[in-house]
Amino acid sequence: MTPRPTSHELIEQVLDPGSWISWDLPVSDRRDNDAEYRETLARVRESTGLDEAVTVGEGTIRGRRVAALIGDFRFLAGSIGVTTAERLVRAIDRATREGLPLLAAPVSGGTRMQEGTVAFVQMIKITDAIAVHRAARLPYLVYLRHPTTGGVFASWGSLGHLTVAEPGALVGFLGPRVHEAINGERFPEGVQTAENLFAHGHLDAVLPVTGLAEMVDRALNVLCAPTGRLNRPYRSADEEIADTPAWDSVTRSRQADRPGVRALLESAGQDVVRLGGARGDGILLALARFGDAPCMVLGHDRSIGRQGGPVGPDGLRMAQRGMRLARELGLPLVTIVDTSGAELSREAEEGGLAGEIARSLHALITLESPTLCVLLGQGTGGGALALLPADRVVAAQHAWLSPLPPEGASAILHRTVDRAPELASAQEIRSTDMFRHGIVDRIVGEDSGDPQEFLSRLGQVIEDELAGLLKVPTASRLADRRARFRRLGNEVLSA
Repeated sequence: MTPRPTSHELIEQVLDPGSWISWDLPVSDRRDNDAEYRETLARVRESTGLDEAVTVGEGTIRGRRVAALIGDFRFLAGSIGVTTAERLVRAIDRATREGLPLLAAPVSGGTRMQEGTVAFVQMIKITDAIAVHRAARLPYLVYLRHPTTGGVFASWGSLGHLTVAEPGALVGFLGPRVHEAINGERFPEGVQTAENLFAHGHLDAVLPVTGLAEMVDRALNVLCAPTGRLNRPYRSADEEIADTPAWDSVTRSRQADRPGVRALLESAGQDVVRLGGARGDGILLALARFGDAPCMVLGHDRSIGRQGGPVGPDGLRMAQRGMRLARELGLPLVTIVDTSGAELSREAEEGGLAGEIARSLHALITLESPTLCVLLGQGTGGGALALLPADRVVAAQHAWLSPLPPEGASAILHRTVDRAPELASAQEIRSTDMFRHGIVDRIVGEDSGDPQEFLSRLGQVIEDELAGLLKVPTASRLADRRARFRRLGNEVLSA
């Protein structure tokens, strides 16, 4: 791979020119009698011009203040000793006090072996400082460089709200040389690479340093977006919706060219940053803005597998990550329902599918962030239900929701799938039926014949709904959310 950039080269490539302000304080080495180690430190400082393995400070990225923690592999392989850790912790604490987002760019072999156990446990206090920073709802973004291993990867390298890595970077817990020395065999090729971790959903992107500033800027445009611009009259105009047979909506929702969550983000989203790597688990996770409304988006991705493909336990765990990030960062959450159901397989059962559905429901019911659910297409079974609970529910005209696909309900009740259209009507699965029962709050018409026009209007509806929700105090929203689902169906009991 190309030569790794030094700490100062990375500063020059990522931060606005001339904006860097160092926070480095003079180092104070630990007092011990290890003359050889003292000589090594002196020699490395002389050859690199650095006083430690990390440099800390602040600068701007596209004009926005950002604090940065940047490693340098030239200084004892970027290893973390007591002095290194103290520099990191003081910088993280300062960023927290000053309300700054943090960009960490580690490159390290891990703990500094010359300092042993006392250096090893420094990872705990670094983690604690980051926990305080995250608890203050401040963004923590991580750029993993070649190589990042050991305690660094297992602490401040793995705590990012957004985590990306440079192409070809060796990223892993146990370095390959150590693995071979301990186990007497070489580590399998290709496992500890940025690309492999991205493929398994552990990284959000792999990109060169030249693309880092642009991604950080897009992410912070969402994570740090002022919501004061949303203080305008809330628009919730009703639309005239044609009375369409339920089966017509079912067949339209299954069309291969029907726009899904990706098309929605491309047409109506801004500053979109995909999260969750390249795994095809049926869930797409992204940061985005709809107009002036920032949000976390998680939705069923109909581009995976067959149209509206099923969602499995791994996909729901990814969805739960989006819920956690929304809570931690104080972002509204938008869920997009468009699925043929939950995955039916041995792997899904052994992966704990039912438990993940339950945990998703629990997380959404109790989530403090404003929540909006958009029923965009198919809404089948537990896979759809897992993303449904929200403060407000918007439905596309031809979206629908049912415990099974109509064919499945027909097979259970009549031992044939031929009566699926009849069951679709009887089960009241249409958007207009759900509106009448109070499951849906608003329907967006889609009979104009122009998918782009529909997506544009839907994006405006999402912005309007989020604007309204952000005006409601958290306690009132949570009480209203619980009350809406507690009362569903009560009109049937009292009829």
